[in-house]
Amino acid sequence: MNLSIPRWWRRRSLRARVTVITALGLALALLGAALLLRGALRASLIRGVDSTARQSAREVATLATADQLPHPLLVPGTLAVQVLDAQGRIVAASPGTDRLVPLLPPSQAAANARTGRAVLLNGRPYDIPYLMRVVAVPAGRRQVVISAVAFTQVDDSVSALTRALLVGTPLLLALLAGATWLVVGSTLRPISALRRGAEMVTATGKARELPVPEARDEVRGLAITLNDMLARLDAAQRRQRGLVSDTAHELRSPIASIRAQLEVALDHPGQQDWTQTAQDALADTLRLSRLAEDLLVLARLDERQTSAGRPVDLAALVTEEAGRSAGGRVPVTAATAGSCVVTGEPEGLRRLLRNLIENGMRYATSRVDVAVCRADGEVVLTVSDDGPGISPADRERAFDRFVRLDAARSRDEESGTGGAGLGLAIVRAIARAHGGRAYLEGGTPGLHAVVRLPATPAPPGARAAPVPPGARATPVPPGARATPAPLEAPAAPATPGTRTAPAADPVPAAPPPPPA
Repeated sequence: MNLSIPRWWRRRSLRARVTVITALGLALALLGAALLLRGALRASLIRGVDSTARQSAREVATLATADQLPHPLLVPGTLAVQVLDAQGRIVAASPGTDRLVPLLPPSQAAANARTGRAVLLNGRPYDIPYLMRVVAVPAGRRQVVISAVAFTQVDDSVSALTRALLVGTPLLLALLAGATWLVVGSTLRPISALRRGAEMVTATGKARELPVPEARDEVRGLAITLNDMLARLDAAQRRQRGLVSDTAHELRSPIASIRAQLEVALDHPGQQDWTQTAQDALADTLRLSRLAEDLLVLARLDERQTSAGRPVDLAALVTEEAGRSAGGRVPVTAATAGSCVVTGEPEGLRRLLRNLIENGMRYATSRVDVAVCRADGEVVLTVSDDGPGISPADRERAFDRFVRLDAARSRDEESGTGGAGLGLAIVRAIARAHGGRAYLEGGTPGLHAVVRLPATPAPPGARAAPVPPGARATPVPPGARATPAPLEAPAAPATPGTRTAPAADPVPAAPPPPPA
């Protein structure tokens, strides 16, 4: 009994609480209805009794006014009638009625005759063994006619109704409470099925569809929402498992290479070129560092850990990166159409652009074209190459993580230009973090990468940065979109005392060993 009432109530089941609350409401409603019914019946019966007594009194008053009163007065049933003169004396009475003492005092009888009021009177003092309803009606020559009728029929009818209500109301309440219990149980049955399905998912650890009730109600909507949530969680879990598996696979190759080189060097220290071994180990280490950095960038973008950003002129960024890429394997041309300002993080946008340009340079045959312009309230960035391209069926899949399509599977092990398949995934994640989108389109020949970002009004006096030497402004074919080869992230810092490769540049091949 240490439980307080609120805590006891909170520990009850929803079915029990709904049933109890409904039963209490029904009990109050039935009690109110019973009292109202009893009161209405009693008032109706009293009006009928008063009407009977008053009708009889009026008939006698008519005879008194005409001075034709019979002796005794002939009245039907249990009526008792007295006629009082102006001095309050009884001048006529019905059989069995007292002829000496009036049923009402003369003054009260005169007052009731004027107001039409009826009173309840105990008949025992007048040798009448029941309650009476008494009315008074005025007659001629200042006479008053008093008429009384038995009240027992009213009491009997009200008592019978009261007994019926005392028995029927609790039975009706119990019936309604039982029906409420069953209806609430039937309503909550789909929720119990959802709970059992969720328990099975917890026990097996495998996502399965929860049962959806046929009724189109809130529980059905809940079941559909939970199934959608479970499907998304299952897809996320599958992606996570795939990411872990692919990451482990990507890490295994450079780690195995470093281990093999070190084991060979330790087994044959006198025959080993330690400078070459260190350079090879450094190349594999930088590859591991780039992979770790790419994964960290994707993790942060997935968590939407991006700041509000500031206005960035993407046209100036394009000319800058095009100039930076001058002197590469293929020429890079830039085409800008005035200031193209977007709101975002400069480093993130620079990484997006650099990934696309280096990806195009890796697979282009003779050139890479970069164009940026404003269109329909957006800034459209297009990076085009004339490489082998990608089939339309694989263009969307190219944005998945650790995806290498046919053109991207061949790694150049000597130069280290192969990627882990994260470049386009980073491009799309950065575009989405800035409220835009990225997609691929086919070229003739080659492929076009297109990034669309919401445009921001350019600040006063803003203009595109000049094209650096070595980059020539060349228009890009309309509808240009990006190359799907795996894109590499900027290189991570190397071990202290060594020089690092430029951000996102391929790891250089090791120089030939010095002459013996």
